[in-house]
Amino acid sequence: MNILIITAHPNPQSFNAHIVNQVQKSIDKSHEIQLLDLYAERFDPVLHFDEKHRRRDLIVDSETAKYRDLVTWADQFIFIFPIWWSGMPAILKGFIDRVFVAGFAYTNTKRGLKGNLKGKAWIITTHNMPGLIVPFAQDYGKILKNQVLKACGISPVTISRIASVEKISDQERRKVLNRIIQKAKKL
Repeated sequence: MNILIITAHPNPQSFNAHIVNQVQKSIDKSHEIQLLDLYAERFDPVLHFDEKHRRRDLIVDSETAKYRDLVTWADQFIFIFPIWWSGMPAILKGFIDRVFVAGFAYTNTKRGLKGNLKGKAWIITTHNMPGLIVPFAQDYGKILKNQVLKACGISPVTISRIASVEKISDQERRKVLNRIIQKAKKL
């Protein structure tokens, strides 16, 4: 299986980075893994529209061709990112806006969107909200799952949420991380 890990955290020493490392180590070696660290890549999340750059041309944008190739290559996506202000980091939102485009990730039909992508996904998010609030909060992990990935044909999509990241003890972090590791081993 081809696994694409997409991560978006600016601090390479963060708990998110630690999650990425542990997930990579835990995936069975029979799978091929590509890591896409959007900050390390210095991905430009800004859409540029003018006479030369039009929305309908995003499908052939040479700047994002390698990312479209990675998305097409993948059978399994793993998104690892923090939730900030109920949303994903801007760099990841820009990645979705620039890469998951009409004609590539989906097609507009009279009945709505038709997904053009394949595969399944696992979304791992971290945030500082208390765990009791998480099910009721607007969470871009849920939006990514239901309004982006599934609409583009990627299914099933599961979510692992790690709440109160800054407040939990190191022992609790290890417990949560161990659950993530066990799930990664089953891919």
